[in-house]
Amino acid sequence: MQPFLAHPFDSDRLHEECGVFGVIGVTDAASFVALGLHALQHRGQEAGGIIAHDAEHGFNSAHRFGYVRDNFTKQGLMETLPGSLAIGHVRYSTAGTKAATAIRDVQPFFGEFAMGGCAIAHNGNITNAMALRRELIERGSIFQSSSDSECIIHLMARSIQRNIPERMKDALRRVEGAFSVIAMTRTKLIGVRDPLGVRPLVLGRIGDDGFVLASETCALDIIGAEFLREIEPGEMVVIAKGEIESSRPFGPSTGRFCIFEHVYFSRPDSIIGGRSVYETRRQIGVELAREAPVDADLVCPVPDSGTPAAIGYAHESGIPFGMGIIRNQYMGRTFIEPTEQIRNMGVRLKLNVNRALVKGKRVVLVDDSVVRGTTSRKIKDMILDAGAAEVHFRIASPPTAWPCFYGVDTPDRDKLLAAQMSEAEMRDWIGVDSLAFVSLDGLYRAVGEPQGRNKSCPQYCDACFSGEYPVAPFDQLERGFRMKSDCAARSVTGHAAE
Repeated sequence: MQPFLAHPFDSDRLHEECGVFGVIGVTDAASFVALGLHALQHRGQEAGGIIAHDAEHGFNSAHRFGYVRDNFTKQGLMETLPGSLAIGHVRYSTAGTKAATAIRDVQPFFGEFAMGGCAIAHNGNITNAMALRRELIERGSIFQSSSDSECIIHLMARSIQRNIPERMKDALRRVEGAFSVIAMTRTKLIGVRDPLGVRPLVLGRIGDDGFVLASETCALDIIGAEFLREIEPGEMVVIAKGEIESSRPFGPSTGRFCIFEHVYFSRPDSIIGGRSVYETRRQIGVELAREAPVDADLVCPVPDSGTPAAIGYAHESGIPFGMGIIRNQYMGRTFIEPTEQIRNMGVRLKLNVNRALVKGKRVVLVDDSVVRGTTSRKIKDMILDAGAAEVHFRIASPPTAWPCFYGVDTPDRDKLLAAQMSEAEMRDWIGVDSLAFVSLDGLYRAVGEPQGRNKSCPQYCDACFSGEYPVAPFDQLERGFRMKSDCAARSVTGHAAE
């Protein structure tokens, strides 16, 4: 018997691998962190950790597998994390060998230096972690985890700088890829984004002297914090004694924020770049309706991620919106399936078709993405079994044809349906009457770029769609990954110039 995962199509979804949250200047900071991590649970559902500090008890930590609500709501545990300063992390681990996560892999990580302790929590992916790890081990470092994030602690330990923020700058200047890092010392809360600002990080205020750093604004809302601003690409902030010190340790930089945060990863009630994520997703549906109209009777979302785009598609097309698929909100991670027969019913345990609504109808199904395609085939079968006359898929992102190496769990390229088939072949393989994806320019228009994508200098990281990687993924290249020939030189040149 095996535990049933949070989603019946867990292996056919892209997953953000973590979320980070930190607070300073409040009583019982760890409790605020637990609430913030609960709001960020969608970014990582496998495990979580909190480290807190106060003058009497020093640093204390708790790392647990499972949901935040099942661990960090227990009074006995939270009483072991006193103090006015704390940071936390929620983690998602990929399938296969990565799924065998040990508790030592769960962040935040902690290091004790001559000038005191430091804990760090990292959202993103270090693309030169293999090379750094080899170098550090050869020089005597002993790693405790399999996480790329631990490289930062070891690099800090080898720095000759006299304080922890400066050691962190030294360490992160050697790190490539994507990183939004929250760190804490005995008295300081620190936040850093990589020069491209691929992953999000926001700053908020709570109370008179408290400050918050978080992956998304929805985590500020849950604790009643005021959103101040986003940490800018390449910026470091150090917060202590109610004051914020900002610096630019990496020099001038141009942001390339992950466009898939708008499409899927971020919660729809968050704000990114001054724009509502919900409104952006609704606008993607509008663009889809303009680019790929179809004669149909009903527009249905694949819940829950397809809902805003489906609303936009329905409004723009004039086709009625309806909840043709109902999601069982009480299907949890720990359901134990007693037989193979029941295990094969996984999709119906999570989703059920509203037969009375779809019977005899020409249905437009709106989903956020197609990864392996198995999700789309199963849902199509469910809709047809319920009596639908036609099924048309509309996808609120361009075809996902390239893996992400910047902190997202993406299958290898040979597992991505769009890397192996044309759109017409994908339509036939899924078995639907029509299939259409929003164009890359349409996606850019939906996120607030009226002229679409700037081909010479894209405004976002869209490597999973375009294959154009803003930082060459050197660990993957070493393993044999082949980039697009027309962007490999540009990416490597861009890396060398940083």
